[in-house]
Amino acid sequence: MASTIVLSNANKFLPSLPSTSSNSPNSPPQKRQIVCKASSIDANSPVPWSRRGLSITVVAATTLLFGYKGRSEANAAILEADDDQKLMDKVKEDRKKRLQRQGAISSSDNETALLQDLVYKLSKVGQAIDKEDLTTASSVLGPGIDTSWVQKVNFALNQLSTTGEEIVEIDNININLASLIASVDKNDIPTAKESFVAVANAFKKWATLAGLVQQLKGL
Repeated sequence: MASTIVLSNANKFLPSLPSTSSNSPNSPPQKRQIVCKASSIDANSPVPWSRRGLSITVVAATTLLFGYKGRSEANAAILEADDDQKLMDKVKEDRKKRLQRQGAISSSDNETALLQDLVYKLSKVGQAIDKEDLTTASSVLGPGIDTSWVQKVNFALNQLSTTGEEIVEIDNININLASLIASVDKNDIPTAKESFVAVANAFKKWATLAGLVQQLKGL
């Protein structure tokens, strides 16, 4: 009679081996059959992926990846469109202000002429102070800040000013012009030179802000 031996966790199937009985030398030889039976999968071992499960997982991951990427690109496109719109609005607004300013300048020949007179006066005063000829400088400037030509210049400056920065520079012009007139009257050459430079710089900055640098000769 053949006997069957079941091996757990067998890795190989072994061939049947002949065996002899030790009971009787005359009895026919019996074969011992060895059957290998694979044990059940260990609960702690990794679960093998089926081909269908693996395919579903890859498709799901790909969908999530490219779906997120697509949303990110869409959001970036929306933000870029908003930035472009803001830039276009700013360009339009700047162009509108520039056209308005050009219209104001072209229709204000009288104010521009008054400012051109200021340029000539400052040029003469600067040359006189450089030569330390304060008598000539005083005759050009006049006795004080309330003289007629200073008031006319302030009128022209205010008429052509449209921003707060320009108003600030008008104040700087008047403050330093008053200091210039006072220092010339006192024969204070160092202070006169400093005040003159301050007046010239403030007026040039105002003209730059107002867009009048090209219209004023000798600035």
